[in-house]
Amino acid sequence: MKKIQVLGSGCSKCNRLTEEVKEVAESLGIKYEFEKITDINQIMGFGVMMTPGLVINGMVKSQGTIPDTEKIKTWLTEE
Repeated sequence: MKKIQVLGSGCSKCNRLTEEVKEVAESLGIKYEFEKITDINQIMGFGVMMTPGLVINGMVKSQGTIPDTEKIKTWLTEE
């Protein structure tokens, strides 16, 4: 099971990233646990200075942008 965390305040980009990553995970049939983190101290704890941030299994994969679908697929299928 993958742990997916989206870091951000709830802005439109954060919401779009949330939708995209969930859609990709579901299309791949990946079981996942999802968490949205809005607390600035927790976000900074990941070293993320620009939102939205995407964390998969504890590793920051992107920040400040919405990655393309292929990139998200690659990250979700990594072991």
